[in-house]
Amino acid sequence: MSRFARERRVFFFEEPLFKDSEPYLAVEVCAETGVNVVVPCLKSGTPPEQVEAQLKVLLDRLIAEHNISSQHLLWYYTPMALGFSSHLQPAALIYDCMDELSAFQGAPSELRQKEKDLFRRVDVVFTGGHTLYEAKKRQHANIYAFPSSVDVKHFRKARSISVDPPDQASIPHSRLGYIGVIDERMDIELLREAARLRPHWHFVMVGPIAKIDPDSLPKADNIHYLGGKTYAELPSYLAGWDVALLPFARNASTRFISPTKTPEYLSAGRPVVSTSIRDVIQPYGEAGLVEIADSPDAFVQAAEKLMQRGASTNEWLAHVDEYLETMSWDRTWEAMKVRINTAIARRSSVGGIEQSYA
Repeated sequence: MSRFARERRVFFFEEPLFKDSEPYLAVEVCAETGVNVVVPCLKSGTPPEQVEAQLKVLLDRLIAEHNISSQHLLWYYTPMALGFSSHLQPAALIYDCMDELSAFQGAPSELRQKEKDLFRRVDVVFTGGHTLYEAKKRQHANIYAFPSSVDVKHFRKARSISVDPPDQASIPHSRLGYIGVIDERMDIELLREAARLRPHWHFVMVGPIAKIDPDSLPKADNIHYLGGKTYAELPSYLAGWDVALLPFARNASTRFISPTKTPEYLSAGRPVVSTSIRDVIQPYGEAGLVEIADSPDAFVQAAEKLMQRGASTNEWLAHVDEYLETMSWDRTWEAMKVRINTAIARRSSVGGIEQSYA
């Protein structure tokens, strides 16, 4: 969206917050990216059946107050937004399908039907990985896979940072770290057992806890939960790790994921061990960039191998850098833009698109 904002105004319509006030919109321009972050605020206690109607009113208000023309684009990250935006007539509709959201814990029961409706309406679909593309490709005729890209320059800073953030500085080495949301996708038992098998290693977990009971997480002297950090802070944490981790469970919520943190870890120069997530195995595991292991014993042995690699690090980093050259967000955005412009031209020529695909 930050790249999109260089060419158009971008209004990122967030999930609603509920407050003790009448409905209103909080709009704030992100100074770093130029993206307008829009947070709809509804009155606490609003009945669920009235939420979509109120969001529609607030969305229409946003369009009127900011003079958003009929040449706007609608970019969906979730099919659930269709419920309050289906009346709009944009120049084109895009569905950026980043995950199989229906497999997530707490997913709305109507999400699958909403996605079917969205597929009928949109002009172009992007998927966040190849596995997800394979699952969705028969649902739309104009669909493209765009696996996770990376801001190489930002994460490469970790290779030259030598000062730890205050909350990580006192944690001894060896350090094995994870950055991301800690939720039902995390293999909690793998983390618990790895920490038990290697009590002299320290596991650094950076990210917010969501949708799971914090009390269910393993507690040990060598497991450290540091909470969420800003994007700008992440390289400083990565810089102090010996190994970066992707300890994902293998379940319905991880079947289609393509973790953005894989190329981010690699850009930072951190060796990586991951469980057998398909979009990590292909291509990173097969290219020799990431170690793959599932059982606790195999996982810690893989991490041990990476920490002992030593002399081969420079050769491995050269391989990493060569591989990541083609994976910038700038390249991804340029490729997406070609598909979007084609969709705009097609919609304009046929007067709107609404089709059903087998």
